[in-house]
Order: sequence, then structure tokens, then C-alpha cells
Amino acid sequence: MPVTKRDYYEILGVGRKAPADEIKRAYRTLAMKHHPDRVPAEQKKASEEKFKEISEAYAVLSDQEKRSLYDQVGHAGFDQRYSTEDIFRGADFSSIFGDLGLGGSVFEDLLGGLFGFGTTRGRQSRGHHGADLQYALDISFEEAYTGTTRTIAIQRREPCEECRGEGGSGRAKCSACGGSGQLRRQTGFMIFAQTCPQCGGEGSALAKVCRRCQGSGRVPVERKIAVKIPAGVDTGTHLRIGGEGEGGSRGGSRGDLYVLIQVRPHPVFERHEQHLVVEVPVTIAQAALGAEIEVPTLNGHATMKVPPGTQSGKLFRLRGKGFPDVRGGGAGDELVRVLVETPTNLTREQRQLLEEFQRLSGDRQQPLRQSFIEKLKNAFK
Repeated sequence: MPVTKRDYYEILGVGRKAPADEIKRAYRTLAMKHHPDRVPAEQKKASEEKFKEISEAYAVLSDQEKRSLYDQVGHAGFDQRYSTEDIFRGADFSSIFGDLGLGGSVFEDLLGGLFGFGTTRGRQSRGHHGADLQYALDISFEEAYTGTTRTIAIQRREPCEECRGEGGSGRAKCSACGGSGQLRRQTGFMIFAQTCPQCGGEGSALAKVCRRCQGSGRVPVERKIAVKIPAGVDTGTHLRIGGEGEGGSRGGSRGDLYVLIQVRPHPVFERHEQHLVVEVPVTIAQAALGAEIEVPTLNGHATMKVPPGTQSGKLFRLRGKGFPDVRGGGAGDELVRVLVETPTNLTREQRQLLEEFQRLSGDRQQPLRQSFIEKLKNAFK
């Protein structure tokens, strides 16, 4: 049976609109309280689990992009996109304890050991993973129905060709940290490590910086990408295009591109999940006598029978005329709501005919009105 995760905001004890500094303060307080090295041996295992839980919550809520996605889709959708290692990639623990003169690398190392994905320094030695990108794409109602291919232009950073993504050439041991990549400090029984600010934790610095990328290893470029949009997408759909995010540096893998779909409203149709709803006016004569009318669909027109005595607001169903299932299932239906239109600007002759019709009409022709009168009588007995 799958384990249900607690809400990240609940874990840190903050509100859903909490600012970044409040989230940071809440995490620091909890991290110091539940650090496995600060509890008795018999509480160590429980403390490790708590430490993992609050650190994962902080890693998500301190990242604007991850937090935004989590707020939209919750745990279920978020966990489909991010692995545990992806959640912690890029999370800043080094500044949490800055006002105490302590660093965060020891916390990152501990988390790497607890989750089994290695340390921050290990990830740095393998290169930096490129950032994921998000692009908001506006499409028409019809494009969402049929599916389409759109070409978009995105700005992203890619490995510098001049230095092959290395940022320069030659490396020398960092003089500040002696090549360890960390500045360490002991407070009581705890040893805290801070990422070396001079070399960024690399342990070495470039001897010659690339002039084109200024040592970053990446340069900004514009790329045109064809995005295939499947039939049935709706506003809020995220399309993942693997490897089309920013390029990694020093041999790191590329990020992904996430295309966020926004569907423009239609002047005639409304969408309710896979179903379409359209309102079609009919005359009093058509509703009373019955008729065969033409109704619009998203792939042409369809003929529909209106039975005699149809009341305004009556819904009719055209099966299979709705939106296709984006996952490959069957299509929804089109729901046609009939609106009986009362004529205006009557001629003298039309008015006389309606007055004669009203004189000849009995209660049998007005069952809804008769039922309403009976209910009123019963209500005030």
C-alpha cells in the first residue's frame, strides 16, 4: 500500500503563502532540533526520518519553480516529474546557518547519505545538470481539439563551443580551502562545513578563463523547437520535452523543457472535462411541434431531432462529439442545450394569432404551469 506524504507546508508549519524568509527560518529551527547527531542513540532512526522529511519540504518550497508546480498538482503530480535526487538538486542549504558562521555542506552530505544519492561534492565532480525550462504556449480551442504542431523560439544557455563547456583551461588548487572545497568549523560536538566561497566547492579554480563565456561554461542562444501538441489537451497541461532545457556544464546532462498549455476560450462552445456544451436557440413553433435542426460541432455540423413539446433548457446528447482523451481513451460527448426563444416585435396579425392560441389553450397544454399552481395551493393550505 503506497505511503501518503504529508503536505510540505504542514511539515514546516508555515502557511501556503509564506514568504521565502519564513520558510528558511522554519527549516533552520526544525533542522537544528532534529539533526541525527543531536539526539540520543535510541532516537536516531526517528530523527533521521524527520530530518529527511523537513529537508525535502524545504528543498521544494525554497525553489520558486518547484513550489509553483507543487501548488498546482500536489504530491501525486509532483512526484511523477521529480525524483528524490532531482528535488534536492540546486537546493541551497549553505545559507541557512550563515548568521551563525556555519555552512550547509555538512547538511547536504548528510542528506546525500540518508537518501542514497551521493554528496553535493560528488555531483559537482560529475558536472552541473542543466536547468529545466518552462514555456507558456497559447493555443486555440480548435487546436486543443484536433492536436497540432507548433514551433516555438526559446532562449537558453548551451555549452560554450570555444571552451567545450569547461569555462576555460587549466586548474590550480584553491588557496582558500586547500583543494577540499569546504571551510570547516567545529561547534561543540558538531562539525559544520561551508562551501568554499572562493572556488564554489570545486577545490580548484580555472587558470585561464574563457573570454566568450567568462568562465561560466555556457552561452545564451535562441533555439526553435517543434512542439507536438496531442489532441485533447486542456489549460494547465504540461508537455515534457526531454533534453530541450538548458545545457549542462562540464559534461553535465541537459535539462528538460516543460510546455505549459493555455487554451483560449471559444465564442460558442464551453468545455467541461471531455464534454462540450453548446446552447442552441429554437422557435416556439419548433419546440411545440417538433423539428429537425442543425447544430454546430467542432468538426462541422450535425442534424438533431427536437421532439414535440420540448421545454427550454432541455439537454440533448451527441455521443462522441466531445474532446478526445489525451491519454488515448474514447472521446466525450457534445451536450446541446435547447433555448426556446420568445418572439419580439410582433406584427398585429401575429399578436392576434397568439391571443387566439392563448384563448384556445387549456391546462393540458401547460403541464409545468399547472403543476406549479398545485404546489402553491398545497404550500399555503
